[in-house]
Amino acid sequence: MTLTPSGTSRPRSSKATSTSGRQGPSTISAAFVSEVCHLIRAGKPVQRELPDGGRLHVDRALPFLVVYRSPVRRDDVDTDQLIKGEASHLTVSGSAKHRDGVARLVDGVVGVLSESFGAVLLIELWAQPNDAEAANQSLRFGIHRAKEGRMGRTLDVLDRALSGIRIKGQSAVVESLADSKVFPPGMRTLMAAHRAAELNCHMLGIEVSPVYRDPKTHETFPLVRRALHRGVSRSIQRTVFEFTRRQTSHRPPHYQALGRQSFVKALWQVDRELAGISNTFDFILQVTPTNVDEAWNRFRRGRFEREPDFASRPLKIDPSLVKRDLFKIPLERVEDPTLAQLLRDQQSEIDRKLTMLGDRGTPKFLYGSLQVYGGVPDDLLSVAQEILDRVPPRSRDESMRSTIDATEFAIRAQAEIDYYRSQSSDVLSTVEIRRDVSALTVSRGNVLVPASSKIPLSRVDALIAHEIGTHVVTYVNGHAQRFRQLYVGLPGYEELQEGIAVVAEYLAGGLSRPRLRLLAARVVASRHMIEGATFVEVFRELDRTYDFAHRTAFGITTRVFRGGGLTKDVSYLRGLLGMLDYLREGGDYASLLVGKFGPEHIPIIEELRWREVLAPSVLRPRYLDDPAGIERLAALRKSWTVLDLVNVKSR
Repeated sequence: MTLTPSGTSRPRSSKATSTSGRQGPSTISAAFVSEVCHLIRAGKPVQRELPDGGRLHVDRALPFLVVYRSPVRRDDVDTDQLIKGEASHLTVSGSAKHRDGVARLVDGVVGVLSESFGAVLLIELWAQPNDAEAANQSLRFGIHRAKEGRMGRTLDVLDRALSGIRIKGQSAVVESLADSKVFPPGMRTLMAAHRAAELNCHMLGIEVSPVYRDPKTHETFPLVRRALHRGVSRSIQRTVFEFTRRQTSHRPPHYQALGRQSFVKALWQVDRELAGISNTFDFILQVTPTNVDEAWNRFRRGRFEREPDFASRPLKIDPSLVKRDLFKIPLERVEDPTLAQLLRDQQSEIDRKLTMLGDRGTPKFLYGSLQVYGGVPDDLLSVAQEILDRVPPRSRDESMRSTIDATEFAIRAQAEIDYYRSQSSDVLSTVEIRRDVSALTVSRGNVLVPASSKIPLSRVDALIAHEIGTHVVTYVNGHAQRFRQLYVGLPGYEELQEGIAVVAEYLAGGLSRPRLRLLAARVVASRHMIEGATFVEVFRELDRTYDFAHRTAFGITTRVFRGGGLTKDVSYLRGLLGMLDYLREGGDYASLLVGKFGPEHIPIIEELRWREVLAPSVLRPRYLDDPAGIERLAALRKSWTVLDLVNVKSR
């Protein structure tokens, strides 16, 4: 099998373009190449425009270069996009008039890299020329290698990585071809064999079937192309990592450390604009009633039979107009496949939350909540019910005989913020006592304390560890990152945030039995609400079946029915269970505090750490340096169940 079909296409112009909009030089001169090589030797990033829309990007000196040459006589739409996220890549015109200049540039760059590392891997990627033949095929790759080449393990890694790419539910088909022509049809080699031997340059070709575009119109299938881009990028990095370890003097700690570290301005523009839109509204405050105490009093006087009327804050934005601005953001200009996916996910979540704000008080709100926060699967419901069955409804863990009011708690919270401010001047958080909130909340790094608060003394340290030691700390740490979504909060961040925060309560010595029952009750209440139960019916279930105090049952039910049905409170128990699994598997607790992100983003955050895109956290929670907290954290790494946290045996 070969991916190079016979036949020719009618002459058409290439559509490879520069993403920067700047015009490159008309030729690639010796002086231009000399300047590029000087910058690489000096350890500086190189981003240079080239003739006919080409570009050279060398993030830093690394022992590889990935190349794409656009064909002259046919369209090859978006194939260049498959390599643009790499830390060292070259997109250039394949025109004969630039052939000598391109060869000069490749020779110069490879020569400099070979000086540093002793060997270089030169990878060229191209698309199968005949789109029509590829249209009815599944994704196929051809790995072209020189017959005399010796890269056995490196080729094996590339083969496995490409084979693992799945597009439209099907895995790729990969064929390895020993070939004297390791370059696209109709073009010449990037480097003569004798010169490659002199520089210890190993060459590979990757041919891909263009399943990412329509064979007749040449229009791109963007979702397919994005998925393929991520897979190809990951495959190239794994391949280069294997090559580097075996053939060069460079010793990267992880294959992801070979990823891109510097970015075009478009990325930071998109990041900034998305964060700006997120900051135009506070979703949780907008869906939280402002008259909970008054509604409770009316509900109690009505003998718990009449559904309460809740007042909402007026919206200060028009969701439709904000959406208009949201979808003007040019996400397509972000080249890095990992960050591009994160930003697209963020855009989608902001869109859903704006829709929910427009749907407040209607049945549609719940459908949006299920999309954003998820529902209550049977396995989670079973855990919640076991907690409610096994943990007694009456406990001395949170005696209300010794409590502090809002003012006293605010003083303690401010003292804790001052402690963190002594670690970093980035801490700008404040504490506010508010009459329009019904539960302790952190909003944009600020602690909001309900004016009617009566907090058991036994819970004060735990609440401070939850709200300040987790939510404020991750807000400040995220704000210290250049990537702004880490303080705004990536999609699904609530689950991991609340899981960390509940574990923090345990590490601070204040996770009580009533608190665990409360988290379980939120799950059960959410399930009943999703299944169509009314406010009064859910309240009665908590009161009569699970023996919650009337005021507590009202508070749980109110939170669940916010806005028209909010499933966010499921995140606490689900996040706690996820954290127990994470810690049992040896996960690093402190690395989760770099900002606000979801469980599915943990591998991505680790990748960004390897790539040195993220800076070290500026704050470290107090409880992680406390001997008792350290001992409790070590205990959690054993095979503990959630009931073990409160010394209750599971069935």
